[in-house]
Amino acid sequence: MSRRVVRQSKFRHVFGQAAKADQTYEDIRVSKVTWDSAFCAVNPKFLAIIVEAGGGGAFIVLPLAKTGRVDKNHPLVTGHTGPVLDIDWCPHNDNVIASASDDTTVMVWQIPDYTPVRNITEPVITLEGHSKRVGILSWHPTARNVLLSAGGDNVIIIWNVGTGEVLLSLDDLHPDVIHSVCWNSNGSLLATTCKDKTLRIVDPRKGRVVAERARPHEGARPLRAVFTADGKLLSTGFSRMSERQLALWDPNNFEEPVALQEMDTSNGVLLPFYDPDSSIVYLCGKGDSSIRYFEITEEPPFVHYLNTFSSKEPQRGMGFMPKRGLDVSKCEIARFYKLHERKCEPIVMTVPRKSDLFQDDLYPDTPGPEPALEADEWLSGQDAEPVLISLKDGYVPPKHRELRVTKSNILDVRPPAGPRRSQSASGAPLSQHTLETLLEEVKALRERVQAQDERITALENMLCELVDGTD
Repeated sequence: MSRRVVRQSKFRHVFGQAAKADQTYEDIRVSKVTWDSAFCAVNPKFLAIIVEAGGGGAFIVLPLAKTGRVDKNHPLVTGHTGPVLDIDWCPHNDNVIASASDDTTVMVWQIPDYTPVRNITEPVITLEGHSKRVGILSWHPTARNVLLSAGGDNVIIIWNVGTGEVLLSLDDLHPDVIHSVCWNSNGSLLATTCKDKTLRIVDPRKGRVVAERARPHEGARPLRAVFTADGKLLSTGFSRMSERQLALWDPNNFEEPVALQEMDTSNGVLLPFYDPDSSIVYLCGKGDSSIRYFEITEEPPFVHYLNTFSSKEPQRGMGFMPKRGLDVSKCEIARFYKLHERKCEPIVMTVPRKSDLFQDDLYPDTPGPEPALEADEWLSGQDAEPVLISLKDGYVPPKHRELRVTKSNILDVRPPAGPRRSQSASGAPLSQHTLETLLEEVKALRERVQAQDERITALENMLCELVDGTD
């Protein structure tokens, strides 16, 4: 009898586990807007979720440790006049987040480390250049302050957030609505999918398509695509019979997929989350109650099904924690933040190991928070791989920092040259605007304390009267 050889892989036994009830985020009114984005963005410091908001668009930002029931009066980030469709944390500054909206604008926000008393209503900058709704955002993986936005006007704009300038506008490459955009690892190429059923690889600085594949999936539903670590492409889509598919492509030979996996029949678009360190892709469908995951290898059959995490409740959206935000002492290799109708539930993916020591085979050096290039260096044609950090001693997020700049920058809040009037705890000077905001919040806090004081005094008087009455 021939014995079946089992494939060797340290990720064969990865398993998913939902967080305990006290580690979830309760009472969050997740947005009901119809749009196929993740609705959730997370980094090692904050969790951001697009929420229901009357008279415009809003999202909520919570410190990661603030689990449990969220106060119904918790401040929101409000400023858009239409629903927020996408949010994305800056990979090089954990306090900066961008939001895209139905109102055609992109806004960039600086989130303080302390919880503000009132809604955050003033973005650091508003980027106006699209003529229709903006539904896709993606920060450049290695260049400082470079942000991509894609809109319903079929245009991709690449911005220098630090100056508010349009670096590049790609307005004649897509004949129809853009469904997804993804940078490769060093930010030299883009992979885009479009309503015209074509998968494109775009060189943004040359403004041209360098490779394309018409109908990589035969079905009519939207496609998604992400780059792998070695420059291949993973796409999700539908067969002609509406079966959901995952395909691996070599851009140098777009004729046939390197591998094709068929899954189930469902109409939910599969959002792919790819981890380059483990070469695992996680597929989360909106409306599904499961996360499927596959390992991508260099040997046939190239795409290996690992497992499925299943739960009872369907997901409204999903956040994916960067590697530096994981708990390496527990052999976490991925953490998702699953959105329900009224809550957010962390889901941890773990490789079972007996040892408590740092598992260096699970955690190669991973992209850290330092950019490798400035915006103008990237625009001039330079490329650089991400600046890597070791997770051996765990990752400690830096304290709140303003974006460092090399030239006049609107995200730099330093006052004009002259005697310093005040400074933040970190030694960086504070702007007039920041001081005024802090003053307002201190006044509001004083009002709340006074109101509480009055209630305590009234309660004390009432108890004294009751005590006197019983004597």
